Amino acid sequence: MNLQANDFELFGLPARQALDRAELEARWKSLQARVHPDRFAAEGAAAQRAAMQWAVRVNEAYHRLKDPLRRAAYLCELRGASIGAHSNTAMPHDFLMQQMAWRETLDEAADEAALRALAEEVQAERAHRLAALQALLDEQGDAQAAADQVRALMFIERFAEEVERRLDGLGQ
Repeated sequence: MNLQANDFELFGLPARQALDRAELEARWKSLQARVHPDRFAAEGAAAQRAAMQWAVRVNEAYHRLKDPLRRAAYLCELRGASIGAHSNTAMPHDFLMQQMAWRETLDEAADEAALRALAEEVQAERAHRLAALQALLDEQGDAQAAADQVRALMFIERFAEEVERRLDGLGQ
């Protein structure tokens, strides 16, 4: 194994947005079994430190690959399209209008039913955009457009978390 390999190479998977979750899980478990520091206990401290580095690297790659949004951002970066989430916050007008409407709906939501309806709408939009993102990366090879989609999904994820916090707060 090579510490410099990208996450897909490390796991022996194609560099695609669409991944078989069961295959990813199986490869993660196999890699973890190979690099677990306990396997190197008899080989001394240096071998255990190296194994720990490998275990950390494998875990980081696994967490990046198992999350569709993080995987997409990683693929964009690998393909030369920076996400630039902190420096590039430009969004299309229709997306900004949708965000404003959602924000207003959240502010006016007075009960659990209204919040659940908003949460469902946000999750439907998330699913739609994830499907579009997969097409951009795997079929069209348009990493720059995918990077724009990733930034939009980051907004949606944060908003969905806010809606969930409001829902959780109702039960208290």
